[in-house]
Amino acid sequence: MGSLSIWHWLIIAALFVMFFGAKRLPDAARGLGRSLRIFKSEVSQMQNESGSQQAAPQQQAAEPAQQLPAAAPQPAPGSTEPKTQSKSL
Repeated sequence: MGSLSIWHWLIIAALFVMFFGAKRLPDAARGLGRSLRIFKSEVSQMQNESGSQQAAPQQQAAEPAQQLPAAAPQPAPGSTEPKTQSKSL
């Protein structure tokens, strides 16, 4: 029940040829191949990055200030600095 016989595959192939035409099928196959190649390289790159992050978590903890942009200093909660308000015209 779960598998397709050769007749099912032939019908599917005939429908593809009928819908897309014989000229567009090689281009579609090339595009699918490129997409799969790009996907495979991105997955392997993500695995390499996750492996390097797990191997050296101490390096990242030692230099957090270099990775994040500098934030504006915040006033202390009990400070008496006046708040500036913009006036609309």
